[in-house]
Amino acid sequence: MKNRQALIAAALATVCAATGTVASAAQDKPAAEKEKCYGIAKAGQNDCATGTHGCSNQAKTDNMAGEWKFVAKGTCEKAGGKTAAPAK
Repeated sequence: MKNRQALIAAALATVCAATGTVASAAQDKPAAEKEKCYGIAKAGQNDCATGTHGCSNQAKTDNMAGEWKFVAKGTCEKAGGKTAAPAK
């Protein structure tokens, strides 16, 4: 019985490790395939710092003009955002 449990544990560990590698590879797309999209980030879901705060996930309200998210290249304006930072 112990051999069977060890075999199952090893199989699950292998599946989990493979799934983690695939998920992280999908998130690490080259920057050339993504662009900053201003004005579409929901509250607490922005991707990086702005002039009002120093970290991601700190947007106070939805769709603030200065908050941005990375999106697939060419999809920003379709989502209602802008690819250029707002004028100060």
